[in-house]
Amino acid sequence: MSLAAALICLGTLAWLLGERHYGMRRARLLLAGGGTVAAGPPSWKRALGELRRLAGRFGPEWWALAAGLLLALLGASVIPVVAGAAGVPVLRRVRLAHQEGCARERRADAVIALCGALAGEVRAGRQPGEALLRSARDSGGLGEARSAVVAAARFGGDVPGSLAAAARQPGAEGLRGLAACWRVAVDQGAGLAAGLDRLDAALRAERDQRADLRAQLSGARATAVLLAALPVLGLLLGAAMGADPLHVLLHTGAGLGCLVTGAVLEAAGTWWATRIVRGAEAV
Repeated sequence: MSLAAALICLGTLAWLLGERHYGMRRARLLLAGGGTVAAGPPSWKRALGELRRLAGRFGPEWWALAAGLLLALLGASVIPVVAGAAGVPVLRRVRLAHQEGCARERRADAVIALCGALAGEVRAGRQPGEALLRSARDSGGLGEARSAVVAAARFGGDVPGSLAAAARQPGAEGLRGLAACWRVAVDQGAGLAAGLDRLDAALRAERDQRADLRAQLSGARATAVLLAALPVLGLLLGAAMGADPLHVLLHTGAGLGCLVTGAVLEAAGTWWATRIVRGAEAV
């Protein structure tokens, strides 16, 4: 009864949120003095759209809690709800780590584009400071430190120091090489374009090596995903055979023991496979 009441409360909340969104939209249209407003309460289709909007706002990890609620309803137990709630922070951490990795890769590509553009500007006959200003404007390789580096280049400041400080951003490590090239070229009169060409080639080779490593580790990643999906496949197979695995796992002593042991082994196996992949990527 408590689970049914919880689901009814969730449905009511979704309907109220949809009604609130509908009321705000209607008020905006009326105050704006134009547009047509549909009469009547919001439909369930609009409520489902509101649920999708909330899911996109809070992140896909909340689907773990939704799956826990569904399994709790099917198995008449609160254990899936607790497991789903415990999985939300874990999945959030995984999602944020993936987003940070993607941002790191984009910044590394932007640094490579900055080096190539700067080499082209210098080879075209522009002074290093002016070339850096143009290159920084056309590419996002400097990231959040763009204003500091541009100010140093425009007013005769410590450009290599600013580039070294900008290299502390994740994925911008290639700016250390750019700072070294700048220091050697400006202080000792060496060719800046030649050094930038070699730096650009080295950064591209490193990026290609990372891509090749990711391709080689795709099998290990697939194994980790399959390991994480095996329990779900087992439950579906048991349900298809008419064994009622949810009742056995959630309402019998032997089933609870198997559930706890399997969860521990599943978490350990997934962690170990992920650790192997991350260790190979770090090397």
